[in-house]
Amino acid sequence: MAFWRRGKSKEQKQLEEQGYISRSQGEMIWRAFRRHRVGRIGLVVVLVLLTLSIFADFFSPYSYKTQFNKYTYTGPSILHFRSEDGFSLRPFVYRLDVTFDSETFERLYIEDTSKRYYLSFFVRGEPYRLLGVFPTNVHFFGVRAEDGSDDAMIYMFGADRFGRDVLSRTLIGGRVSMAVGPLVLLIIVPIAIVMGGLSGYYGGGIDMFMQRLGEVFMAIPGLPILLVLGSLLAGMGLSATIRFLGIIASLSLISWAGMARVIRGQVLALREMDFVTAAKSAGANDMRIILRHIIPNITSYLIVAGTLIIPGMMLTEAALSFLGFGIQEPMSSWGQLLNQANNIASIERAPWLLVPGIFIVVSVLAFNFLGDALRDAVDPFSIV
Repeated sequence: MAFWRRGKSKEQKQLEEQGYISRSQGEMIWRAFRRHRVGRIGLVVVLVLLTLSIFADFFSPYSYKTQFNKYTYTGPSILHFRSEDGFSLRPFVYRLDVTFDSETFERLYIEDTSKRYYLSFFVRGEPYRLLGVFPTNVHFFGVRAEDGSDDAMIYMFGADRFGRDVLSRTLIGGRVSMAVGPLVLLIIVPIAIVMGGLSGYYGGGIDMFMQRLGEVFMAIPGLPILLVLGSLLAGMGLSATIRFLGIIASLSLISWAGMARVIRGQVLALREMDFVTAAKSAGANDMRIILRHIIPNITSYLIVAGTLIIPGMMLTEAALSFLGFGIQEPMSSWGQLLNQANNIASIERAPWLLVPGIFIVVSVLAFNFLGDALRDAVDPFSIV
């Protein structure tokens, strides 16, 4: 009894020839999802954020590692359309000259209006590897003067304390923040299916053992353990990639038991259904019954649970990185970027450092909207 039907049966084709419309379960779910306006908005936002994160090097005007110490805490660039020479259809910026306030000893940035630097698309800049494979130096946008000079900066979201472009670091940070949830799901879903499926199907002693094991993991205090593991990984001198994988493993360790228990409950109900009894009578072995007959019928739950677990993992990673126990330099994540705005003085001086927090809020809301729409779409009492 598969969740998705491939193609149309002979009976469906005959009904369509007689004027009846026959739709598969997947088609009905898609029709129900399309009617959910908020869910469509969530899907579009998620796809946009994924695209920006995957191709972050291309959409970023500068490398997320490059420091421009001359422009520390520079505010967002102002796009001009008018100057002393008149109106321009092409937006442009001016080069910034750095001066110091003799009273406060703070840096002041004064625009040098002697030359325009126009906003241009598909410009050549710092080299990088697209998708980590293809070497190139083409960036989506940048600023260039008419004579080809590029000594002006464009900071759409301002700069941090090292003069690094916040936009570039935010887009790169999206790779980590957006990848945490799916990677955790890839680990916990197979574990939950195996543990919950076997527990619910066999029952008895196997069920007792697996449920007590799951309760042990559910009793682990999540945040304290994650803080301890994050501190341990940071103190071992491991590479940024290994620490990131360690965070993924830590999140998976404390997250699989809840999903396994829900799967176990659904398997308990499905194992008494007629199609399972028919499969047993046909001589199907237990593993085939679980994988081919029972698990496809809980796919709807897995889809909805996945879209709801992802934002939870994103928030957990953001909290760890904000506290300094998650992603570390030189890697970047939205939570790690927010760590620079951990006091009122930094926020007052450079409020644009809160921009990664806006990305967190938008992405979490988008995933929640998407999950809510999928939940309604897969509800058998609402599919039409």
